[in-house]
Amino acid sequence: MSRVVVINHVTLDGVMQGPGRPDEDTRGGFEHGGWAAANSDDVIGAALGERMAESGGLLLGRRSYEDMLSYWNTQDSPFKDALNMSPKYVASRTLREPLPWPNSTLLAGDVADAVAELKEQSGKDLQIMGSGKLIQSLIPAGLIDEYLLMIHPLVLGSGLRLFPDDGPAQSLRLVGSKTASTGVLIATYQPAN
Repeated sequence: MSRVVVINHVTLDGVMQGPGRPDEDTRGGFEHGGWAAANSDDVIGAALGERMAESGGLLLGRRSYEDMLSYWNTQDSPFKDALNMSPKYVASRTLREPLPWPNSTLLAGDVADAVAELKEQSGKDLQIMGSGKLIQSLIPAGLIDEYLLMIHPLVLGSGLRLFPDDGPAQSLRLVGSKTASTGVLIATYQPAN
């Protein structure tokens, strides 16, 4: 059975919007894009690399899928080939197959049912990066098995958050942590139940 693991950068106030680039996600007039870049270091890179090596594929919402495709395929980076080769499962009501990125599959029907079916297949972790709406649709169904969060020592005061104000209550337990040289806490949480 596969696990679903969320891997995301968040601020102390829970914002996950636009961590990588100033123009990454400006929805709602968000003006703080690129906030995570200054805090990257080798510790964060190693933690992400370690997790990417455990990946059995990516679960992505439409926006994150299109953004990653348009960005990473223009970069000279070791992530480019890894992302191209990795299976990608995409939740979208607007995209149609064939999808433009190699090894991409559009999830059919109810997203929670489709992800539950994927989890039943034996294999490595299914990882979610970005994809806030997808994450928020899977939480109530109990489909998230782990969160690897890079918690930045930063409060933005606005932006889309990982956990919505009207989301279900849940208890998490800390199962691992490291601190980056920049003060970012790399914390791994699993549902307490």
